[in-house]
Amino acid sequence: MDLAEIWRVMRRRWYVLLPGLLLTAALIAGVYVLVPVEYRSQSTVTLLNSKKATVAFDGNPFLSTQASLTGMADGLARNLNSDDSRADLKAQGVTGEYEAKIADNAQGPFMWLSVTGTDPAAVLKSDQVFTAYAEKRLQEFQAQQSVTPEAMIRMATIVPPQKPEAQTKTRLQYLIMAGALGFVLSLVATFFVEARRRRPDKPGRHRPAPAEGAGSDAAPDAADAEAGGTRTARASAGASP
Repeated sequence: MDLAEIWRVMRRRWYVLLPGLLLTAALIAGVYVLVPVEYRSQSTVTLLNSKKATVAFDGNPFLSTQASLTGMADGLARNLNSDDSRADLKAQGVTGEYEAKIADNAQGPFMWLSVTGTDPAAVLKSDQVFTAYAEKRLQEFQAQQSVTPEAMIRMATIVPPQKPEAQTKTRLQYLIMAGALGFVLSLVATFFVEARRRRPDKPGRHRPAPAEGAGSDAAPDAADAEAGGTRTARASAGASP
């Protein structure tokens, strides 16, 4: 079946295709309304060496880096993603979904702190609270290990919480899926109706008419058979006493 034949079927069975397309449009509109746009705000922080460790560098923490800071950043990210931290953040008014992770392709102990939600204002406020909470949690984490203030690892904000940006990828994927599914089902229904209309009659419902030549050939054969039967009967009668 080529494209021309497909187009002819769609045009011939428009009364099936059109309702399907209307239902597809309604499905897309429903997805557009039910799936809200999500917004995301993100900040970038880094861990700095302690004051005690930067004495040899004239107190400049950016000149003193250690591999242990990256390990500490990973441990802090895991702690921030724990259930206890989630409960604390929720109590402080953080809404939506948040995540703490080491920055992609980071050359040091850099972390991304992001919050995602449907309300841009609430997302920005939540990211600000989340960033402040991360620094507080870092200090508490070290205080539990009895680290002196001069030897504590510090945190600095490289990029403050940014203005929330719309994340339309997920919503667009759902819209495409709804449109594709509705269109495919409409085509399936259209060609199903076309196939039902073209289905041949069942065997035995109508006997095929004999061909024109078949009738003329069958007549002599029947006559010959009848004449042969008559001759046989006469011969039998003459032979009997």
